[in-house]
Amino acid sequence: MTNATYSLPTLDLLGVTLPDDINAKQIATEWFNSFRSAADTGNVDAIVAVFAEDALWRDILSLTWDLRTFRGTAIHQFLTDQLADAQMSALKLKDEYLGLRRPYPDLAWIEAMFTFETRVGLGFGIFRLIPQKNNEWKAHCMFTNLEDLKGFPEKLGSLRPAAMNHGKWEEARRRAVEFKEDPTVLIVGGGQSGLELAARLKCLGVSTLVVEKNPRVGDNWRNRYEALCLHDPVWYDHMPYLNFPATWPIFTPAKKLANWLENYAESLEIPVWTSSEVTAASQDASGMWNVTVSKAQGEQRNFKVKHFVFATGFGSYRGKLPVYPGMDEFKGQILHSTQHKKATDHIGKKVVVIGACTSAHDICADYHEHGVDVTMFQRSSTYVMSIEKGLPILFKGLYSEDAPPVDVADRMNASYPNQFVELMAPRTVSRIAEADKDLLDALQKRGFRLNRGYKGAGFQLAVWESAGGYYLDVGTSRLIADGKIKLKNDSLIERFTPTGLKFENGSELEADVVIFATGVGDVRDNIRKVCGDELTDRCKPIWGLDAEGEIQGCWRDTGLPGLWYMMGNLAYCRFHSKHVALQIKAMEEGIFTKRYSLN
Repeated sequence: MTNATYSLPTLDLLGVTLPDDINAKQIATEWFNSFRSAADTGNVDAIVAVFAEDALWRDILSLTWDLRTFRGTAIHQFLTDQLADAQMSALKLKDEYLGLRRPYPDLAWIEAMFTFETRVGLGFGIFRLIPQKNNEWKAHCMFTNLEDLKGFPEKLGSLRPAAMNHGKWEEARRRAVEFKEDPTVLIVGGGQSGLELAARLKCLGVSTLVVEKNPRVGDNWRNRYEALCLHDPVWYDHMPYLNFPATWPIFTPAKKLANWLENYAESLEIPVWTSSEVTAASQDASGMWNVTVSKAQGEQRNFKVKHFVFATGFGSYRGKLPVYPGMDEFKGQILHSTQHKKATDHIGKKVVVIGACTSAHDICADYHEHGVDVTMFQRSSTYVMSIEKGLPILFKGLYSEDAPPVDVADRMNASYPNQFVELMAPRTVSRIAEADKDLLDALQKRGFRLNRGYKGAGFQLAVWESAGGYYLDVGTSRLIADGKIKLKNDSLIERFTPTGLKFENGSELEADVVIFATGVGDVRDNIRKVCGDELTDRCKPIWGLDAEGEIQGCWRDTGLPGLWYMMGNLAYCRFHSKHVALQIKAMEEGIFTKRYSLN
């Protein structure tokens, strides 16, 4: 992703000043009427004429069957290639949330939402207009999103089952979970990503089975380290069709989330086979996936499915464990953070945690709380933002107690292409850093190395690029700053010794336990374990940003027909589970056309 010549549309750059009496609704309506007229007639030149130079258009499925972001002259080519086939029509401006936005004194745009139709679907759009020297307003940012398929609505509300059920529900539920016939979709993993996608598919009438290797739904959270708690607030984490109750804490403990996932699966009647594992999968000449499932009782089932989904989370099943000389000589215990359970396992021992991002901080704080001698070894600098002061700056009015409904917030959030986020985020990072000044100064005084995040954008792009490199502080940073958690970062590790670690500067550190909180590796390892090298080597990269700033491989084409990867935090899964479900449903109904893909 690059922004070599791309700049924020500041008022100075545009050469304009704003009058005091801006009628945002009138301006948005006049612009939208011109845009609608051009779209209705398929006039690409007329559409481009109402866009500013270097504008951005982000489309999710509605016009491309893909996740794409077009900039500047690429918008003309995209519309030339796609508009006639997509048949964009029935555009209607929405009054709700229409208005002038002034995020900074030198930035201003008019924001509005609209609905539209295509040949096969119903869409939702958001546009942002910026002022021009000639008193016109032109679009700087456009977002279009596929919401539903015509003729195939989700079975919600008035479409829910209406017939009375006297004593037949339990038997019907048992038969539904048996799967004597092959499902259309088989999902590996019963965490939030697998369950949310399964819920979406169920509402679209697509037969789906979730296979979970653990004994209970939610064990992927229940069995992680005891101190784990979500750092995202509850308003950001709602799941499709079933919001968290108003009594829910702002930050969810992992074990509480585990119980919620189990309840979610039961309440939405999602078919899940627990204590079951997908052990092998291959694709035949017709494109069908032959999947072997081994159950705890020793039973084995072979399924033939059209769509095979990995929902096995971030990273490799085996974690990312660096190799150092002398590890085989070390007399203590070496663990990856995914293997660590609780601090009380190591009472009375000296512990070194290698890493300085979220897991490392959580684990160190847990050890400190239980009186264990713990040292954090920081290999490279970390972006730190406090939850207390940073989240209100980031999420106020979007994901908060007084924000719009979460489905509206999701669209607003997605409507900012990452190419634009790359330009805006450094300003937000500076605001947060000023709010966190006392904490950041104390960390630096202690010697903790800080940075401003990937491309200076804090964690906003880092989460997309590498899903790491940052810590959203809930208190551990102060423990480090105060010296209550020991810190070492003055030299790189040279080797392990029988009693600890030796560093390149000659210093040594005694340890009984070394925990690597060093990331989780390539998610394609999970595919490789089941499908083998030949198929996995044909997969595209999964996660990380492509040249347009869109996520690679996940929620979209993986490079293998019928193979999908569904992953992300609760919010990403809530939003993009519908996109995956719509693609699968469209394919099943024969209305999916060719992807307009980057490559």
